[in-house]
Amino acid sequence: MESRFDHLKYEGQIYKSWEKGGCFIPKKIVRGTLPYSIIMPPPNANDDLHVGHARFLTIQDILIRFYRMRGYSVLWLPGADHAGIETQYVFEKKLAAEGKSRFDYSREELFESLMKYTLNYKGIMENQIRAIGCSCDWTKSKFTLDKDIINIVYKTFKKLYDDGLVYRGETTVNYCTKCGTAFSQLEVNHSEEEGFLYTIDYGSIKISTTRPETIFADSAVCVNPKDERYKKYVGQEALIPIVNRKIPIIADQVVDIEFGTGALKVTPAHDFTDFEIGRNHNLSYISVIGLDGRMINVPPKYVGKKVLSAREMVIKDLKKEGKLVSEKKNTHVVGRCYRCNSLIEPMVLKQWFIKTDKLSALALSAINQKQIKFDIKKYEKIAKNWLKNLKDWNVSRQIVWGIQIPAWRCNKCMEWTITEGETPSMCPKCGHTELKRDPDTFDTWFSSGQWPFATLLSLDESNKKDFSYFDYYYPTSVMETAYDIIPFWVIRMIMLGIYATGSVPFKRILIHGLVRDGQGQKISKSKGNVINPLVMIEKYGADALRSGLIWGALVENDISLSEEKIRAQRNFANKIWNIARYISQGTDEVKIRSRAPKSSLEADVKIIKKLKNTARSITRLIEKHRLNEAIEKLYNFIWKSFANEYLESTKTRRKESQKILEYVLQESLKLVHPFMPFVSEAIWGEVFGDKKKGLLIEQRWPVNL
Repeated sequence: MESRFDHLKYEGQIYKSWEKGGCFIPKKIVRGTLPYSIIMPPPNANDDLHVGHARFLTIQDILIRFYRMRGYSVLWLPGADHAGIETQYVFEKKLAAEGKSRFDYSREELFESLMKYTLNYKGIMENQIRAIGCSCDWTKSKFTLDKDIINIVYKTFKKLYDDGLVYRGETTVNYCTKCGTAFSQLEVNHSEEEGFLYTIDYGSIKISTTRPETIFADSAVCVNPKDERYKKYVGQEALIPIVNRKIPIIADQVVDIEFGTGALKVTPAHDFTDFEIGRNHNLSYISVIGLDGRMINVPPKYVGKKVLSAREMVIKDLKKEGKLVSEKKNTHVVGRCYRCNSLIEPMVLKQWFIKTDKLSALALSAINQKQIKFDIKKYEKIAKNWLKNLKDWNVSRQIVWGIQIPAWRCNKCMEWTITEGETPSMCPKCGHTELKRDPDTFDTWFSSGQWPFATLLSLDESNKKDFSYFDYYYPTSVMETAYDIIPFWVIRMIMLGIYATGSVPFKRILIHGLVRDGQGQKISKSKGNVINPLVMIEKYGADALRSGLIWGALVENDISLSEEKIRAQRNFANKIWNIARYISQGTDEVKIRSRAPKSSLEADVKIIKKLKNTARSITRLIEKHRLNEAIEKLYNFIWKSFANEYLESTKTRRKESQKILEYVLQESLKLVHPFMPFVSEAIWGEVFGDKKKGLLIEQRWPVNL
């Protein structure tokens, strides 16, 4: 053995030996074998993996290797997400750099270009996952745009439709004019920002608004019926300045008496609250902002202007007419696109919606009945809070990249037909044969919300044997993911999983925190503190990165990561290597032992006892998902108890202690393996290289020491 562990020499060949040997594929199930399964949260196939990916992959791989060595039938199913708007946004930035845009392509051309781009990154991403050492079953890898996955997504949508849980409604939705699509409530980032509150003279009454550019879309002025100042005005008319159009003055309890003048303009087409007021009072709505973010249906001078430019023009014209009473600085909540940070424009559009009341009730019941266990209570509370406050889910997206909604509209009776993906030959309502498909695609969270059961069911579709992956591995053992996608993904997997299968999609939920830099700052390109996991692997090895990503913080907490921390873990890997090197030099042949060699010497008895206690503690800690405590206990045992104390004490009686040294090393490597698989496997091959006994990844976890 060389003096230091050369990760560049070993890692690639070791991973190939694992994969070639079928080590990641679940072994043949024998009587009494328990299942353990994780469906990998599919990374977006549109960019390189970042350090956040490396953390969740490391956490899951530790659990997978641990339970595999415990004798469970383990399935870790990998995948990749087409990622809908996320990928199209990244791709459009690439097109912009080339002087092109999505409008230069037909729908089919754009889709094919996106598919080529995504599949290329999918391959790159999978090799990066391999570099981290992930022991997932690549023979069962799935992609969210695989035909069999799409078929299952269609079946779920058809079932929802047939059960009366899908409707096509014309209502106010969150729309990003830059991304060119509507979003659900969960995909809008709300924050307080400074702006202005304008008071405008509407003739008989003065109104307050933060958006004077939308006065052309007003249908009424609304006051609170309890507001004594305006009771006499209800039923009268107000006059919109600039266009001098009369609108009614109405009363509704939703108006805040204390806000501004207490009289608000009602713009149903461009505000959620106003839309509800309009619906309750049978008001008409006028759209004055187009899907491109430019003014429409307004006086000619404003047509085609962007919203903020139009606002400035309107304010200037109101001043000229003497209709702008005041403008005051005001802090108010605005919505921004979670993807590109553009201001969200509320728009009235026809969209497909899923009713969420029954689905959320199913999910809440399952959580309350402990059918699903959150490791951390605060995340359970967050999930339940979202489920209690969900609005109907807008699943329509006006983009090309994704699963096209299986809805066809009859040109004669104008009715919609929903199928499981097949094109209907005629309208079931009137028999007409001219039907046009809706061009919208599903919200990517609708398809990924079905990921746990869709992946397993798709395996069964291609597996014609008697064995059912779905029956054996569903519900999956644990869902491990980040806290920022609890509302986007976790609660939707619970809702759709229970609805589609009658069972929860997973038994436990483990939420991990963010990776921050060494000073605890959020990692971002703008701050220049990005830690590239692939660079760290090249420099220090995958084992060092993996250990650095779990060392020093509970899984559920944010973790600080620095190059110094990764370097320290590389030193730990070298320490283990040098312990093994020393032990292997003490004999011509190192044997694998099924039990501890007998010895009456106090030091020998003590180290075996410490090994046994350490193995028990690490087992319990991993079962509880307290991975940082497990590796820290392992570190202390190997470095302090084994190396500094026991190994040093044996140098004067080397021959007598050799068997104990070999046995402790043998069992220690098993404990190391889930955390640092490469160095442990390399040592196993160099020291215990017995083809009959197999690779370290195939060994049983220390239990009966």
